[in-house]
Amino acid sequence: MTSILLTAPCSLSLQNRKVGVTNFRSSFYGKLMNSQCSLGRKLSRSCGNYLVVASVLGRRKAKTRETVIPDPDYRIPIVLLGLAGGLAYTDNLVPAVPVGLLGLLLLFQTTRVRFVFDDEALEVKVGDELQDSGENVFVGGKNRWKYSTFVNWELWWPNFPILVYFKERQTKPEGQIHFFPIIFNGKQLYDVMVERAGPSQNSGPE
Repeated sequence: MTSILLTAPCSLSLQNRKVGVTNFRSSFYGKLMNSQCSLGRKLSRSCGNYLVVASVLGRRKAKTRETVIPDPDYRIPIVLLGLAGGLAYTDNLVPAVPVGLLGLLLLFQTTRVRFVFDDEALEVKVGDELQDSGENVFVGGKNRWKYSTFVNWELWWPNFPILVYFKERQTKPEGQIHFFPIIFNGKQLYDVMVERAGPSQNSGPE
């Protein structure tokens, strides 16, 4: 009887200790699992957000087109100066003077004016450092037109391009027409215009 009474508290005590240790481990393990799950959810959300941002940035980068600047072409001013020289040689000074002045003007403009085709617009700039050309002296506004506002455009004439024409709705809602002498490489100009503004209706270099 004494033996039973002496051993019973010990047995109960040991059982309580076992239960206590088990509960402690279970509680600690649960907290650890909860912490891991919470951390996993946070990492998942962070990684998901990162992937979304990276995907958006990747799409934006893929859509960006390089800037294209057609090379200068001196053929038109040279032809005009040659014609002026021929007229002067044959004593036709009256037509020779304006033709010669136009040739000199275009020669000067060829050395400094550049058509810059960036990702979203055509812009006229000047100099090797591509400085701002200022406002348009004829219709006002900046010499920069978005491709999305182009109505149509043409290149005259394909075999020996003389003028580039385009109409845009950025300057005026009803449309504004622009003419520029082609003092740039005609093939390069045509290719980039087709790429950025869509195909022309009639003309193209052969």
